[in-house]
Amino acid sequence: MKNSLIALSSMLMLGGTALAQKVAFEEYNLPNGLHVILHNDPSAPVVITSVMYHVGAKDENPERTGFAHFFEHLLFEGTDNIKRGDWFKIVNSNGGVNNANTTDDRTYYYEVFPSNSTQLGLWMESERLMHPVINQIGVDTQNEVVKEEKRRSYDNRPYGQILAEVKKYMFKVHPYRWTTIGSMDHLDAAKLEEFQAFNKKFYSPNNAVLVVAGQIDIAQTKKWIQDYFAPIPRGVEFKRETFVEAPITQPIHATFEDPNIQKPMFIAAYRTPSMKTRDARILDMISTYLSNGKSSKLYKKIVDDKKMALEAGAFNMSQEDYGTYIIYALPQGDATSADLMKEIDEEIVKIQTDLISEKDFQKLQNINESNYVNSNSNIEGVAGNLASYYLLYGDVNLINTEIDMFRSITREEMRDAAKKYLNPNQRLILDYLPAKDKAENK
Repeated sequence: MKNSLIALSSMLMLGGTALAQKVAFEEYNLPNGLHVILHNDPSAPVVITSVMYHVGAKDENPERTGFAHFFEHLLFEGTDNIKRGDWFKIVNSNGGVNNANTTDDRTYYYEVFPSNSTQLGLWMESERLMHPVINQIGVDTQNEVVKEEKRRSYDNRPYGQILAEVKKYMFKVHPYRWTTIGSMDHLDAAKLEEFQAFNKKFYSPNNAVLVVAGQIDIAQTKKWIQDYFAPIPRGVEFKRETFVEAPITQPIHATFEDPNIQKPMFIAAYRTPSMKTRDARILDMISTYLSNGKSSKLYKKIVDDKKMALEAGAFNMSQEDYGTYIIYALPQGDATSADLMKEIDEEIVKIQTDLISEKDFQKLQNINESNYVNSNSNIEGVAGNLASYYLLYGDVNLINTEIDMFRSITREEMRDAAKKYLNPNQRLILDYLPAKDKAENK
């Protein structure tokens, strides 16, 4: 009976796999170094024109943090041929939407238009790259915008400082030690020439990838790309500094008081390897095993059964150079952080000692298959994945093959990765507490 259930589960998993279509794409380089990826999908009359730049918070001067995120805003200010304030008007009046986002490793800009506006999207992204207007009025305007974002998303948001606190203990020399929002004092102190120099260094065709995906005519799209992007000069060549963190060999204990919360949070964090490694994928599976849904090990144990926590979870925050594996819980009743850590450690030791059950392992594989299908279920997801796999992983075809890496992971590898990375002497224990004058009355 057990074998029959496993076989049935495998059949269902393979059925889900059949729904995942291979993502066809074409890629090439322009002479100025711009990498181009084209994906034709005639299923819907839309197109996404996107550019991902290999610049993030880790590329900043430690005395000028926040620059990469600042540029996420600044490069919507206008260009030589797009008047200040007109960017969003042009997009909206042509039935499109646009956005941008920044991480520690890259910055991503995109527009989604009806497919008959492919040329417009390409022209606008080429303008952003070739003719950005970076002047004092734009810097001053966006400075206020970013300050408001910091107040809303970090300073005044419950638990808004968690990532900042974890990063500063996880990393001592690597630029991952600060957040993408950066320091407002640094931005205030920066001169216009510093913003212009940052743009000149990092926002160049040879430090970017252009992705055009959707209902497109490949030949015509190539012609437009040649017309708009090929004339842009190659940027300066530079080499990124390599930062090597010493291993964490002794537990780190820290506390932080947040005036915006009434309930404390317990956090354990471990430094993990680059997202490009096999071990990073294995750790992703471990986090799914521990905390994906209400039937997961941590949630069921300390939230449902023992009622020691209101919420609990684990995730591997993978990045280009290093990752951070974070486990968290919101204590309930009389449970302390030590009580929670004891329960969590018991589950980690089980993974380190015994192979997880075949049933649980099959469930993980099914979740991986579902996530893979969902990640490429819309044109925006496909475009973002194509850009990321090229720029950060160095292999665009991972959009089709990464799922095979997950399929090949074994229970033994999960046990070994837990032994290697999730040990008590390798972690930060952070008690994230209400500020004393805000603490909940007992």
